Amino acid sequence: MAINLDDPKKFKPLVGQAHQVAMNMLRPISRKYDRAEHAYPQELDMLAAMIDGLSESGAGEGAGAAGVRREEKDGDTTVKNGANLASVMSIAEMCWGDVGLLLSMPRQGLGNSAIASVANEEQLKRLDGVWAGMAITEPGVGSDSANIKTTAVLDGDEYVINGEKIYVTSGDRADHIVVWATLDRDLGRAAIKSFVVEKGTPGMRVDRLEHKLGIRASDTATIIFENCRVPKDNLLGSPEVDVKQGFAGAMATFDNTRPLVAAMAVGCARASLDLTRDLLKDAGIEVDYDRPAVLQSAAAAKFLQMESDWEGAYLLTLQAAWMADNREPNSLEASMAKAKAGRVGSDITLSCVELAGSIGYSEAELLEKWARDSKILDIFEGTQQIQQLIVARRVLGLSSSELK
Repeated sequence: MAINLDDPKKFKPLVGQAHQVAMNMLRPISRKYDRAEHAYPQELDMLAAMIDGLSESGAGEGAGAAGVRREEKDGDTTVKNGANLASVMSIAEMCWGDVGLLLSMPRQGLGNSAIASVANEEQLKRLDGVWAGMAITEPGVGSDSANIKTTAVLDGDEYVINGEKIYVTSGDRADHIVVWATLDRDLGRAAIKSFVVEKGTPGMRVDRLEHKLGIRASDTATIIFENCRVPKDNLLGSPEVDVKQGFAGAMATFDNTRPLVAAMAVGCARASLDLTRDLLKDAGIEVDYDRPAVLQSAAAAKFLQMESDWEGAYLLTLQAAWMADNREPNSLEASMAKAKAGRVGSDITLSCVELAGSIGYSEAELLEKWARDSKILDIFEGTQQIQQLIVARRVLGLSSSELK
């Protein structure tokens, strides 16, 4: 059976719209908000309103991270190209425009994907339309999320949360934060749950905003929780601690968000490739796709190698999203996509800077900015090393205690 690698026809209008937005709305303000770190991009409010209008009309399925959710009727075995695939394709196009601005989009936070992945039906309705950041990382706890120290203790009808979260994307701008905390440290990773905390809740405060290498348009906050009380209904999913299931419930969030981050890396890398091809052409270097790389200039050969790497990352990203749409376990594929796209994205953007020489290193073009932006996409939602570890465990059939 032949494999069709063309984009699904029903998503082509969505992808085209996303590309137009990236080109006409994000690119023109990209440098402005890279320089004005922590300033809120007011232009995004109008864009968010446009996306809301598309969603209400049904034309914007999967227009952003908030659209990611697995949907399928019981017993339905129809192969689907659904919201997950639409999301990664549109996000890649938006990040062709600007990663930091995409991450600043109202109601499109990574916390929204956590809600979509874990929340029950009542919570989905109640939290519809919120803008949720996601708070996982802590001082001393980075990629190893199972070692989270933030606690949530049930007291009557409320959970009392105590702890510190760092590197919270949209932590200052979002109106809700999805906080990962443990119900009982003695029970290990199985006791880690996610809680939705509304901004302004007593006991929750933004301590500081970070100054960063890249994605400067997006705010990154440190948030302190001191006896922060949230309704017990704000625990996403089931409050039961299933030691046999372990960390699986929490990992379902990563299975959805890692392809999204991979799509961001793919989009940013594509932007660098497109611009570099034009710069090489202006310099008299043509990339000939009908000739072997060894018969072309070193610059053209390098470019062909980068495009080949990009294709691999893109197809892995589509595969992980497609599997989610069809309710197939995709933990292995999500980590493969994140690992490949994160590494390739950083390699491509830096290599494009090198190929472009002084133009690439200066602010004359956006190449140096894309090189800075892409690095975080190889780090957050699980570093390169963590993704490789997860892939190895899945391939070898070993547990986290057996392969560390």
